[in-house]
Amino acid sequence: MSTTYGQAFLKSFLGSSPDWYKLTIVGFLVLNPLLFFLVDPFIAGWVLIAEFIFTLAMALKCYPLQPGGLLAFEAVVIGMASPETVYEEALTNFPVILLLIFMVAGISFLKEMLLFTFTKILIQVRSKVALSLMFAFLAAVLSAFLDALTVTAVVIAVASGFYSVYHRVASGLQHDATSDVSDDGSVKEHSRADLEQFRAFLRNIMMHAAIGTALGGVCTIVGEPQNLLIGHIMEWDFVEFFLRVAPVSMPVLVAGLLTTILVEKFGIAGYGTRLPDSVRSILEKYDAEQTAMLTKGDILKLWIQALVAVFLVICLALHLAEVGIIGLAVIVLATAFTGITDEHRLGHAFQEALPFTSLLVVFFAVVAVIHELHLFTPVVNFVLALEGHAQLSAFYIANGMLSMVSDNVFVATVYITEVQSAFEAGRISRDQFDLLAVAINTGTNIPSVATPNGQAAFLFLLTSALAPLIRLSYGRMVVLALPYTITMSITGLLATLYIL
Repeated sequence: MSTTYGQAFLKSFLGSSPDWYKLTIVGFLVLNPLLFFLVDPFIAGWVLIAEFIFTLAMALKCYPLQPGGLLAFEAVVIGMASPETVYEEALTNFPVILLLIFMVAGISFLKEMLLFTFTKILIQVRSKVALSLMFAFLAAVLSAFLDALTVTAVVIAVASGFYSVYHRVASGLQHDATSDVSDDGSVKEHSRADLEQFRAFLRNIMMHAAIGTALGGVCTIVGEPQNLLIGHIMEWDFVEFFLRVAPVSMPVLVAGLLTTILVEKFGIAGYGTRLPDSVRSILEKYDAEQTAMLTKGDILKLWIQALVAVFLVICLALHLAEVGIIGLAVIVLATAFTGITDEHRLGHAFQEALPFTSLLVVFFAVVAVIHELHLFTPVVNFVLALEGHAQLSAFYIANGMLSMVSDNVFVATVYITEVQSAFEAGRISRDQFDLLAVAINTGTNIPSVATPNGQAAFLFLLTSALAPLIRLSYGRMVVLALPYTITMSITGLLATLYIL
């Protein structure tokens, strides 16, 4: 039976996505110019943000790069933002782009050592509460000195390794066999329930680690890109930044870790899933076999990867170079001394990060629309009109709410620039300027855990190859983050009002 050109086009447009999804995107593309030219550009801008969030929420239906990219491309074409502004946004965030290209690839060349180490931890720590707390706390500590995306990339690599090992065994294959881990068709019937439980277990662990990156990232000047921006404007060094933010960040850290214990102990919001005994036994067997089969060459490779990891931590902690450049150095060292010279093996390491890197540049186009249409201006003006602690709490809430739908760095840049202008104009004192800077920093870092687009590390996890394997959707991430959003945001707000 022959098909029409229209049917062929519909089938080709956005590939295997559901027809209702394709028609929704087409509806968005028709609606946007009508709103922009016939109604109001300001309204059209906020509708575009809602549409882009929709593409993120439907990431398991269609990777957001294509539908989100079409929306961003149309926004530039009709004049919501200029190509120059999009380029400026990308250029401002070029260190993050470099980080994604090189650091994530670099981490993949340390995967054997990471999987070996974390398998030992997973097997030996049998308490789910203790294991969850360990992942959250380690992610927090590492993110205070490293970059949250780097830490997330490490945890993704480890979880992917765990999942691959079990999925192959559940499919009746050897754990080192080559197979498509995204296809459950070959999974034995008696293993399907355990596979679903294992997925829920990994979702729990990944979310604890992701939340940990936010808990640690808020604490130091190097924890998040916006921290560095704020610290530079305020002329705070590492120690002063930590001490200034500590009245808010430390109570939030405690609240976050206590939340980890509570959600696991009482099974709140989808947490509390334990590692199935069958999966544990397979991982134990895998670990025993891998340890027994280690040759001197394998042991040497693990030590080399461990030394490269130490090199990575030292370079990042001392900020000897941009994070992406350090990632490139990790690639060179980890491959040169372990015999990896095949171009295809090198190319494979970049596959995980490049789609997300492209999506991030599309996101910068949406940020450019926010900038050019001044979508946040009414909120900024309202907050600046307040005084005293009301102003502090308003800044914290406003930054948190806007960071849930926009880029943390952009929101922090807008607010700290406006506050700096108010200080230079004599509208606020230096003491109030210092306090507002803390409110802006904590506001952009803490309540933004509510949504995947609120934190770059969350968005990276959502769009990673691991997310569809463990059935981690946008909505599920929001639900899993909800207990943390409530406890951390309220603790941060109370600390801003009564301790800061």
